[in-house]
Amino acid sequence: MMSLLSKVVRGGARATMAARPSAASVMGADGASARVLRRPLALGFHTAPACCSPKDRNTQQAEDIAAAAGGSNARTDESITVEYPTDDKLPSSQPVTGAGRAGVHVFPTLATFSLQGKVGVVTGGARGLGLVMGQGMVISGADLAIVDLNKEEAAKQAKSIVERFRKDQPEAKKLPKVTAHYADVSDQASVDSCIAEIIAEHGRIDNLVTSAGFTENFEAIKYPIDRMRKLWGVNVDGTYLFATAIARHLMERKSKGSMVFIGSMSGSIVNVPQPQAPYNAAKAAVRHLAASLSVEWAKAGIRVNCISPGYMLTALTQKILDDNPDLREQWTSLIPQGRMGSPEDLMGPVTFLLSDASSYVTGADLRVDGGYTVT
Repeated sequence: MMSLLSKVVRGGARATMAARPSAASVMGADGASARVLRRPLALGFHTAPACCSPKDRNTQQAEDIAAAAGGSNARTDESITVEYPTDDKLPSSQPVTGAGRAGVHVFPTLATFSLQGKVGVVTGGARGLGLVMGQGMVISGADLAIVDLNKEEAAKQAKSIVERFRKDQPEAKKLPKVTAHYADVSDQASVDSCIAEIIAEHGRIDNLVTSAGFTENFEAIKYPIDRMRKLWGVNVDGTYLFATAIARHLMERKSKGSMVFIGSMSGSIVNVPQPQAPYNAAKAAVRHLAASLSVEWAKAGIRVNCISPGYMLTALTQKILDDNPDLREQWTSLIPQGRMGSPEDLMGPVTFLLSDASSYVTGADLRVDGGYTVT
């Protein structure tokens, strides 16, 4: 991620190398928190004297790199310690405007992308990425159950999604049914109770998106074990408990279904310089859990895929950028597409993976990161 980019000016007297900016991050790849970047490090390398051979010059440049950089841009910084904010300090999100005009009379598309007649569940759906992905499901025709630890916020957003749908599609003959439900995703009894409540309200469940999750930045040897267990409980146990509960429901109905686990690019790479080994490992577990369950449940007609977002511009990260306007340019310099992701960037991918348009896609990990992880 923080690799050095070199530019050698052929025939000139000087070669330069610039390091990507180092980042003191307090933001997970799902946009859950924020990060502070330091200024880029510029390193200059003079050519060797004319008496030296090309091999000598190359050797000298390599030694200069090692001496000046010493791998510092590929290491974590143990001084970065950030806890995830409490619920009362999390900014509220808003449904996306202008995204709801869909359908054959506006923008023709394949009928297989429709979620018409489906009932979807989104965990962590009251804010951020979960809220916008849920809205995308509703726009695509689904009824929706928003699950969150904050039921009051979930109820407010359920109403907002329906109102937004009404404004965007005033001629719609039927309004979507969007409900709010409480669950501690890390507790099996709470999950089972929530699933039963959703089935009682909607009659069934067809799709699941597991968006509940959070990250924290701690040096591993100093990370409190109780917080480690909480992080894994939400990110990993929560995904497993909801997936298995809904899979049992689908198998009992002998019905097909589709699930999308929200992982992170952090499940495939090691973020630097912020130390977040527990989070990275948790998201790697989510990614491989999706692959494993996709094989186990394929015979039941249940597809399981993973979406791994990069750095996303949620309400929380926007607040950080408002307070630190110089950070945007530094952040986007790390991303080949030159911008951070927007929550709306996940509407299409999640709809595709839930719909029949991806009926032969299962066990996949779709990275939505602007090319971050391929550089």
